Amino acid sequence: MNEFIISGIGILISYFFGTLWIERKHLANIRAREENFITFPSLSLKSIGAKQTSGIWLTSGSCVVSIDPFKKFFFQLTNIFGGQVLSYESLIDRARREALLRMKEKAKKVNANAIIGVRLETSTISKNHFLLGSVEIHAYGTALKIIQ
Repeated sequence: MNEFIISGIGILISYFFGTLWIERKHLANIRAREENFITFPSLSLKSIGAKQTSGIWLTSGSCVVSIDPFKKFFFQLTNIFGGQVLSYESLIDRARREALLRMKEKAKKVNANAIIGVRLETSTISKNHFLLGSVEIHAYGTALKIIQ
């Protein structure tokens, strides 16, 4: 019985710190940084036509986000009953948005004003194949300084 109480307290603590505090703080940070890049195009297109460029660079951004025990608990319940895994969708969304922002920030440092050929790759980091521990998303593309 004590094990259930201790596990329950651990899940509640992870919910408070993982979901309510750390995740919300990270999402607020992402939203604020995305505002800075609202006019910075990043396209999956391989080219942009006959535009003139003064520089071409490879740019990339990577992010690893870990799952908290609260989300892992609800993932296990979803595995039993089936359905959409909402607890992991926010994890993937945060990692994707962060990787794209890091890629854009690196491109901005070399005075690029657009990115083409954007691609995303994902990988999981876990102890076993059934439970996700962390997810890594790597974004990369070709940064351009377009002359207008």
